[in-house]
Amino acid sequence: MNVTGILETALYVEDVKRSATFYETLFGFSRLVVSERLIALAVREGQILLLFHKGASRELNPGAHDGEGQLHLAFSISQADVAGWRAWLQEHAVTIVEDRVWERGGHSLYFRDPDGHLIELGSPGIWENY
Repeated sequence: MNVTGILETALYVEDVKRSATFYETLFGFSRLVVSERLIALAVREGQILLLFHKGASRELNPGAHDGEGQLHLAFSISQADVAGWRAWLQEHAVTIVEDRVWERGGHSLYFRDPDGHLIELGSPGIWENY
């Protein structure tokens, strides 16, 4: 038996509509599910970004999952698109907090979303297996 990938990733945010708009505008993700508690965005085939309103799941069910704090999430991009992404982020007034070239030749652009989560756009050459 093998795990075939990461199906969904969750971020806990103050305003799900604001966060969804941020990810839709920057990345073109589309909404799959919309509720007061969460918005599920299609990243690509078989990959979902869940934006949960902080505390909303716990209010429905005290044993439910929830999270706090600033997290890190990385999206993969091609090496050829790094300059284009840099320009796109600047065009949308998104501050790049770090622009790093890794020893294997990969490139990472780091910035923060509206809730302060650290978002990375990373090209191949960051990890041994990527």
